[in-house]
Amino acid sequence: MSEIARPARRAAAQGLSVRALLLALRPRQWPKNGLVFIALAFTLNLQDTPLLLRSLVTFVCFCALSSAGYLLNDAVDIEADRAHPTKRSRPIAAGQVPVGVALGLGVGLVIVGLVGTFAIGFLLGLLALAYTLLTAVYSTTLKHIVLLDIFGLAGGFVLRAAAGAVAIDVPISPWLYIATLLGALLIALGKRRTEIQTLGVEAAVGHRRNLQSYSIEFIDQLILLISSAALMTYALYTFSAENLPRSHSMMVTIPVVMYGLFRYLFLVREGDVGGAPEELLFRDRPLLLAVVVWAVLAVTLLYLGR
Repeated sequence: MSEIARPARRAAAQGLSVRALLLALRPRQWPKNGLVFIALAFTLNLQDTPLLLRSLVTFVCFCALSSAGYLLNDAVDIEADRAHPTKRSRPIAAGQVPVGVALGLGVGLVIVGLVGTFAIGFLLGLLALAYTLLTAVYSTTLKHIVLLDIFGLAGGFVLRAAAGAVAIDVPISPWLYIATLLGALLIALGKRRTEIQTLGVEAAVGHRRNLQSYSIEFIDQLILLISSAALMTYALYTFSAENLPRSHSMMVTIPVVMYGLFRYLFLVREGDVGGAPEELLFRDRPLLLAVVVWAVLAVTLLYLGR
């Protein structure tokens, strides 16, 4: 009997745990789909109930699609995850959710997500389909190719942000693309750095073969480059974007963004990110506070300057 079949039969014999199934969907990752609300907030449409509902439905659909991607990823990586110090506790790797059940549920979630987005609009459905295909290609191929792996991760974030604009039928700002891409690249690089730092070079290569092409020094150089570009992009946005107050009051938020960026880089450098750098927002109070302060300031300044 194969190593994959043993835990699958054991889980089937014991009965599926609802909690294990829910954990396999990775609900802690769903907040990343909150990117679909950025266009709603920055076009001053938060009070528009029909547009808010469209954004909420889009959010739910992308939660379904992202969970389907995590199920596929964990099913493909089951053997590698079992050799990982933290990923081995994931429900699929631990044998709590059979691979067949995970893949079947994933297909169902994809159908729900695509039907929901195409019901809102054809272009939104195409973006959702592109996100689904990118997730599948990443899980099976891209994550093993150096540099393309971080762009694959970042692409998913960009598609989410674009979907939020398409869902409410507003123009997609170039600033939205650039800022989202740079921020996502930082998260992806933080993830790779964490894998190498946690496992060590030899074990990391055994877990994912493309990690042999990375080193802490190389990743730190890329992080320095991307973080500098991200900060400069945001600073230019605050006094160059057309939809912002003419008084340039949005520049008040620059120090908050700087602190949040510095705090993230500090935590990544210290290795205090656990297995998922993107979850830092909910584990580190200073970082969470910085994001909340930025959001409140930005929305307030936008509405006051309208």
